[in-house]
Amino acid sequence: MKFVYILICSFALTLTASAQSTKPKTDTPDPSKKIDTLEAACGICQLGLKGDDCALAVRVDGKAYYVDGTHIDSHGDAHAKDGFCNMIRKAEVQGVLTGDKYKVTYFKLLPSSSPK
Repeated sequence: MKFVYILICSFALTLTASAQSTKPKTDTPDPSKKIDTLEAACGICQLGLKGDDCALAVRVDGKAYYVDGTHIDSHGDAHAKDGFCNMIRKAEVQGVLTGDKYKVTYFKLLPSSSPK
């Protein structure tokens, strides 16, 4: 009976773990697409967008868009001296504008020009 219980628990844990969603990978560029160098920062704190919470945004042709596909905290502490809430940074980006969002498939934050 103990064996059956362990087997059922193991199966349930395996099933639960495999059901977890994975974050989209944004660390490898698609060689067939152009890489743009864009300004990236917190949409509220630096780029003048409306919202309830700090979120990553990029500026394309002078207009800011919130980003889908990567998170503001995936690239360091947003509230650090050189973080997205305190300064506008440059990033290499691949993606597509869809409506009012920039769907990112590749995002690489470039080194800050200011000393830490």
